[in-house]
Amino acid sequence: MGWRERRSREHCLREYGRSREVRAMIDYQRLFHTGMRVADVDAAMAQMGDTLGVSWASVQRNPAQQVWTPQRGLHAVELVFTYSCDGPQHLELLQGESGTIWDGAEDPGVHHVGVWVDDVRTETERCLRAGWQVAAAAAPPDDGYGAFTYVVPPSGPVIELVWSAIESRFASWWSGGRLGSERD
Repeated sequence: MGWRERRSREHCLREYGRSREVRAMIDYQRLFHTGMRVADVDAAMAQMGDTLGVSWASVQRNPAQQVWTPQRGLHAVELVFTYSCDGPQHLELLQGESGTIWDGAEDPGVHHVGVWVDDVRTETERCLRAGWQVAAAAAPPDDGYGAFTYVVPPSGPVIELVWSAIESRFASWWSGGRLGSERD
């Protein structure tokens, strides 16, 4: 850590009273994507690709994406998505069924930021103890939430916690490989 980072951190600790002993729950330095809900993935790719100078990974179509929500429990929804290939920060475009957390026709725009975590269950439970809520997860809480959760603090922004063990699959996909639900 350079002198500027140390000075900035020390300033924040003095100004905002955080103890040096407090361990960050989520390592925000592992932020890797911004998720955007869109009405049409293909149209959004065409509109944003050239303008933002990004190329896209193969589009994933999952007609039965499993998702757990507090309102509906575990259920399947249709989900179409892709990511920009270039990093370290990626754009994720999500096209979901009407009325779901990924519904871009009803509420398009930035939805969340995604962060790699080593243990989704542990990090999610830490967030819950801090007063956050789970908006959605890959699996029910009793099953450890699965490979991702969307957690929401009382202030409102959505953070997606994504299991770091699948990072290599995503890196391969961003490099031209397959993720598993490619649309033909």
